[in-house]
Amino acid sequence: MDVTTVNIGFLGFGNMASAIADGWLAAGTMPAERLYACAKHYDALRERTAARGMHACETAEELVDAADIVVIAIKPYLIEGTLPALAPRLAGKVVVSVAAGWTSEDYERVIPGVHHISTMPNTPVAVCEGLVALETAHTLTPEEHRLVEALFKPLGTVVEVETRLLSVAGTIGGCTPAFIAMMIEALADAAVKYGIPRATAYKMVSQAVAGTGRLQLATGTHPGVMKDAVCSPGGTTIRGVAELERAGMRSAFIRAIDAIEGK
Repeated sequence: MDVTTVNIGFLGFGNMASAIADGWLAAGTMPAERLYACAKHYDALRERTAARGMHACETAEELVDAADIVVIAIKPYLIEGTLPALAPRLAGKVVVSVAAGWTSEDYERVIPGVHHISTMPNTPVAVCEGLVALETAHTLTPEEHRLVEALFKPLGTVVEVETRLLSVAGTIGGCTPAFIAMMIEALADAAVKYGIPRATAYKMVSQAVAGTGRLQLATGTHPGVMKDAVCSPGGTTIRGVAELERAGMRSAFIRAIDAIEGK
């Protein structure tokens, strides 16, 4: 198997699966004719796949037979009741999980002997600006692992994490877009308050967020140093920073992650 010939099937085609498919199509990594999907509501699935030029499969069996790589994108609670029956068909395939909470150990329990890896992508993969965490524990061959990495790298940044960190990696990657979207909305509201049209405000704030992130990734500069670089003594930015500190912005973000992780 290699990137130029592999067929990929999505078992489940919700928001995350469709974001991954959109990213591959946008990046030119995968042509639509080599992408397959299966979901509970076939009529709705057919509309969504047709819009992308993909194949819709009526059954999970049909999907697995068509694919070399099967992306597990169904709800986590459905996995245990779905995959064991598919195990004979999954022999010789690569299973890539995007299901929250399912680790290599869990898959070994339900589909022993099948080659699998658990991942945690986030929705910005749809525009090739995503984050994909790969579990270091897996049952792939070195060649299969290189193939999975090659498929995900065009979608953004790929990191590897130990099993014990997969949950929090998924939280940081998967939930942060919601927090950033709230921040964008709030800052845009402030811009609108002072007269900037809303569409322009969203564009300005979103670009500031995207540019700051790209700058940090490109330079590796500590975020605190980046903040200090725009905080002149007695200036406007430091006054805003001080107010955010008084409001508990840093601790609020940390508490949000604690709430998700149950700490």
